Amino acid sequence: MKRVLVVDDDTTLRLALTRYLEKRGYAVLNAGSGTEALQVFEQDPPDLVVSDVMMVEMDGYEFCRRLRASRSGQLVPFIFLSSRAEVDARVQGHLMGADDYLIKPFEPKELLAKIEAQLERSRRFHTELVRLMQRSPDPQATTHSTKSSSSEALPLTPAEAKVFWEVVQGYTNKQIGDHLFVSPRTVQTHLSNILSKLELENRSQLVRFAFEHGFKPPTEQQPTS
Repeated sequence: MKRVLVVDDDTTLRLALTRYLEKRGYAVLNAGSGTEALQVFEQDPPDLVVSDVMMVEMDGYEFCRRLRASRSGQLVPFIFLSSRAEVDARVQGHLMGADDYLIKPFEPKELLAKIEAQLERSRRFHTELVRLMQRSPDPQATTHSTKSSSSEALPLTPAEAKVFWEVVQGYTNKQIGDHLFVSPRTVQTHLSNILSKLELENRSQLVRFAFEHGFKPPTEQQPTS
């Protein structure tokens, strides 16, 4: 089940969107401001964010900017909802890092279509990354080490190595936690340690690092007769 974070200081609209999306099979997280949304995202990262622009405590632009500057928020699909229809407002939204911008009032089915399109785009992106990584590395990549296809060549603990491969394959902290039977907060702790050890800044850099160094996810060992 995909998880959507809905951010809006209009409680009525926020709850209406929550009910609408839940009826269509989404798990919905809620926040009434950009500040609260950052806290919710850090604790339990969603698959997509839908956010209002004009909010009192922290507006949507600042929320989006801070999210994109964080390690875990650079690749998550982000859709703005706003009554500000002028071109400059929409341009500003995209400059802050939003993937789409929907003007209020809107038809719920249009928002649903945008959500589904962004999630599908994200899925294709991660699928292509995994496909590229599973290809045989080129000769230049293998010059780093003959052990480069295994996380054993990295300075990671066994738990960190498991998280490493899950992140590389495009899973969220929540999905990784479900796979490894740990909390999303524990996953984030492992991820922070991995990034620190490899001197990287964010998830996208980690994926690129794995690809450029020829790392490939471990395969199941075949039993020997």
